[in-house]
Amino acid sequence: MPIMKKKRSLSRLISKKEVEHLAWLSRISLSEDEKELFTGQLNDILDYFRLIDEADTKDVPPTYNVLDLSNVFRRDVVKSSLPRDGALKNAPKKERGYFRAPRIV
Repeated sequence: MPIMKKKRSLSRLISKKEVEHLAWLSRISLSEDEKELFTGQLNDILDYFRLIDEADTKDVPPTYNVLDLSNVFRRDVVKSSLPRDGALKNAPKKERGYFRAPRIV
């Protein structure tokens, strides 16, 4: 398989402002150098996807799973459940045999 030369994108797909927004959503702080670095790296990744999109896949059947598995379910067998005391053993708060949780509403 020949190695394809990477085409440089004419327009940036992700801006520095969008990287700043992603960092804000992720609750991470980035230096100016990191913002520039990640902007370039993310655009390189998207450029590579654009390159992959150019591959001829007309005669390639879709792959739904890379492994040839048919049925991976286990047999449904009735077993005894965990005893109540065992389930509540590590609960931070319990009341009359139930988990105690803070009121939400």
